[in-house]
This record gives sequence, C-alpha cells and structure tokens, in this order.
Amino acid sequence: MVTNNVRRLRHSLPQGSARASLALLLTGILAACSSAPATPPIDTVRDLNRVIAAQNLTDERGRFREYLCAVLDEHGRDQPDFRYCDQALRTLGPEAGGTGEPIPMEVSRAGYLLLFVPGLGWNCFDEWLHRTDSTAKHVARKGYDMRQIPVDGLSSSASNARLIRDFVTALPEEEAARAIILVGYSKGTPDILEALALYPELAERVRAVISLSGAVRGSPLARDANQAMANMLTMVPGAECEEGDGDNEAVASLLPEVRERWLATHALPHSVRYYSVVTFPEPEQVSLVLKSHYAQLSNIDPRNDSQVIIFDQILPDSTLVAFVNADHWAMAVPVAREHGVLGNTLVNHNDYPREAFMEALFRFVEEDLASGAE
Repeated sequence: MVTNNVRRLRHSLPQGSARASLALLLTGILAACSSAPATPPIDTVRDLNRVIAAQNLTDERGRFREYLCAVLDEHGRDQPDFRYCDQALRTLGPEAGGTGEPIPMEVSRAGYLLLFVPGLGWNCFDEWLHRTDSTAKHVARKGYDMRQIPVDGLSSSASNARLIRDFVTALPEEEAARAIILVGYSKGTPDILEALALYPELAERVRAVISLSGAVRGSPLARDANQAMANMLTMVPGAECEEGDGDNEAVASLLPEVRERWLATHALPHSVRYYSVVTFPEPEQVSLVLKSHYAQLSNIDPRNDSQVIIFDQILPDSTLVAFVNADHWAMAVPVAREHGVLGNTLVNHNDYPREAFMEALFRFVEEDLASGAE
C-alpha cells in the first residue's frame, strides 16, 4: 500500500519534488489506510497531572513560555515562520515554573557543545532537507555551537549508540573539556538513551539531554511497518544512505514493547539532566501528508503528533519544557521552507519558528543548568 502511494505521488509532482515526497512518505513507514479518528472521552489535564506525578517530572512550562515569548518579541519577526507565543505553544491546564524574572538576551558564554541526533531515515535526504542549515547558523550567532552527529538513519538504537559514543570520543583534544548537551529528535532520543546506558564514559561528558518529539516509549505505528519498508529510502534518487542492520532493527527499536522493556531494565545516569519537549498539534496544524498517520494513531489516542502519542514523548525524571503546537515534522524538518511546491501541497503545515524556538530552548536549559549547579 505504501509503494502504491509512492508511485502516485512521484508521478503527480515535478521531478525535484517527487524525490523529496517519496522520501518523506517513506520516512513515516506507515500503512496509509486508516479509519477516522476515535474520540473517546478524555481529560488531558487530569492525565497530564498523573504523568507528572508518576514519572517524577519537574514542570517548567511556565518559565520556558517566558523565554519563548521574550525571544519572539525581541527578534522573532526577523526569523522565518513567525508565530505569536500563544500560537506556538499549547496550554494544558495551569503551567508551573513561571518566575517573571528578566530573560537574558546577550550572547551565551557557557561554552556548551550541543550535539543533535536526528531520527529515522534522516541521513537519506539530509542535504536536501538542510540546504541552508538556518537553525544552527541562528543559534551560533547567539553563542550556541550546535552540530549534528552522523548516525545511521536505518540502523537500530544500539548501533547508533555506538556511533554517538565514537563521535564524542573522536572530538579534538582542545574540546575535551567542553560539557555536552545531546539533543535528540524522534528516534534520536532512544539512540541517545541507549548510548548513555551502554557507555558510562559518555555520560561523564554529557551535562544534559533534550528530547524533541522523542520516541521515548516508541510508536504503535512501528507495529505496522518493517525494515524492508524503511530500507526503501535507499532507492530514492539522490539518497545518501545504505540499508541498516537488517532483521527489522531500526523499526524494531521503535516498537512500544521494545522501548518499555528497555526503560524497565536500564537505569539512566543521574548525573545527566533531562528535558522533554512534546509536540501536540491542534488538528488543523497537521500537514496533509501526515493526516492518515495522525488518524491511525488517533484510534489509540487522539493526543498525538502524527507519529508519537504525546505521553510517550516524555522522558522519566525529566523537566517538562513545553507542549508545542506543531506536528512531528514541523518541529525539526524544514520541508516547506526549502521546497515550496511541497509546502503548498502535501506538507502544508510545516511552518514553525524553529530558529526562535531553539534559541529560547537553549537559553532556558542554560539557565536551568546554572541554577541546579548553585
């Protein structure tokens, strides 16, 4: 069924967009047929309070909102895809953590090295996705050194954990003393968690982990996929990736039962601070290409970002940073901005002020780490 959708899509768009659309559909590794969303009675605020208590979360949504609002007010209009603060974030009940203290806007001198670990299939079309690399360039002007770890987008979390360790180990000697913040997007989050658990020497270098739309507890959508479907990304014209581990390893790493079992049997280092950024779009903010995925997950829980249920994105014992009004791709994958045809058709709700958001996020984490060290 996925291959039929890919053929139709490829023939319906201009050549340059066809390659991209094929890649983007395959990245979802989902069956495109699904029924209408179920809408059982739910109380999200009640459920959130239960999760906060059960997972020992620190709710700092109020303070982060102050940061994002300040950054957007200060220079958000100078960046792409501007939104007002209340449009960029969602409010789920009372938000703790707001202080009213001034928001620093000077260039950071903390010297953190921020290492980004992307999600499934990313390296297959990385260059196409990040032609301008605008987010890294923007935060660099604010004093934040953000780099990407070249993990294998089609391999397991255990395999990528080794690549993360190797990347950090291979950093130049002059950077050996720099504290590291690992930033995981989607499957990148479990890749990071496995790296910290498997390699204690890595945890000694890492100050914090930030999860963006992280598949912390996997995704039920992985049950309808297999590695062969994921490996189809290698056939996209211009793809710069190879098949992963085989034996369903990359997809299996996202199975809910696999992730739950892993979390139950592995202790994360207490020396590291953890932060959870959750994507939870209003239904009208989900791009057309992701609607079927959103509907499929909604039969389980309508509170999802088209790929992951919101409570499955939360790291245990973490600081809850925000509920972001964006779908899974809009959080980190700049499709529409770089490729207008897709932005006007299939990926039609991909606009999000990522540069301002990441600046605010890094400033917030820097303040929080400094306060914890006092």
